[in-house]
Amino acid sequence: MRETASKMGDKGTPEGGRSLLGGVSLPAAAIQAAPLAHNLTWMQRFAESHGAQLAPHGKTTMTPALFRRQLEAGAWGITLATAPQCRAAFASGVVRVLMANQLVGHANMAIIAELLEAGADFHCVVDSEANVQDLGRFFAERGLTLKVLIELGVEGGRTGCRSVEAVRELARVVDAEPGLALAGMEGYEGVVHAEDPVPAIRDYATRLVEAARCLDDEGRLAVDMPIITASGSAWYDLIAEAFDTAELRRRFTPVIRPGCYVVHDHGIYRQAQRGVLSRRPDLHEGLRPALEVFAQVQSLPEPGLAIVALGKRDIGFDHLPEPLRRYREGGSVDEVLSVEGWEITKLMDQHAFIRLPEDADDVRIGDVVAFGASHPCLTFDKWRRICLVDERLTVTEMLETAF
Repeated sequence: MRETASKMGDKGTPEGGRSLLGGVSLPAAAIQAAPLAHNLTWMQRFAESHGAQLAPHGKTTMTPALFRRQLEAGAWGITLATAPQCRAAFASGVVRVLMANQLVGHANMAIIAELLEAGADFHCVVDSEANVQDLGRFFAERGLTLKVLIELGVEGGRTGCRSVEAVRELARVVDAEPGLALAGMEGYEGVVHAEDPVPAIRDYATRLVEAARCLDDEGRLAVDMPIITASGSAWYDLIAEAFDTAELRRRFTPVIRPGCYVVHDHGIYRQAQRGVLSRRPDLHEGLRPALEVFAQVQSLPEPGLAIVALGKRDIGFDHLPEPLRRYREGGSVDEVLSVEGWEITKLMDQHAFIRLPEDADDVRIGDVVAFGASHPCLTFDKWRRICLVDERLTVTEMLETAF
């Protein structure tokens, strides 16, 4: 087992043993190795089968060891959200970085300038004349060229130009800035909200393709193989399908950016994956949940109630965590105890309130419970170190995060 950093102040680390059932300080976040390997291969094959490149959104995990695994599996690059995240990824060996966000503020621009000077292949997005001009001045003064993608948004959504015509107007502004090079189009379909989301997202993807082709037809694109990119972790099949059927790869580099796929989840993305598989039955088995948080029963203060030493500081709480399995502390992984009927009713900073069924008469203080979470991003950012475990729940590696 590789350990490269001091454990001082870290939670969820081995303390004389390597089993999550004894020897690891709980609570602990753990990634199951087999589902992780499956997910890495599954999404890479999916992208390739649609003629797209994969640039996983690294903000999900901010775990350099996972970035390396994604790149080794064939990823084109890694997507990030902020300048410090980009710096952390580059420091861990990620050379091609796509920042799916606007680069604002001279301190952040200085971070990116240093990365460019060090050899990073970097892209960011723009959606306003003011930002374009500010970036143009800054990078021209440094003698650098910043590659930018124009973002197409939606009315009532988040960032991005609100129309194809606005994209065309902004492209003219970018063209006038010697410190910038227009390298393509970017979008994010996750901000499309409609009663029937599937046709709305397909319509958005069509407009994104139209905008990219307009820029190409008008000679605004400054690189040989410009990028067209979108896709979060819920609707990646629709985006990949739109890029594929438009046959963009003759002129563009299509890039999809799902991030949560690497560990999947037991909540919103499990539900989203059901939607993907219903639209694409040819995909057969989908992604597998790989991230769990292990914690122990701390108190049984009254009948029907268990308090587990797990809280908002340990696990995401967009939706309340889901009890998955239970073991005796120091016991065998083969002896799985029931959590049927267990329900978390309240989550505090470091305590989970669990309503037990009437027949749950075998629960003991110290029992180890595995929990699934919804939205893995909000679980990862609570941990400095995450256990990579095998099928026996033995820790084989400690994965350090870089938030």
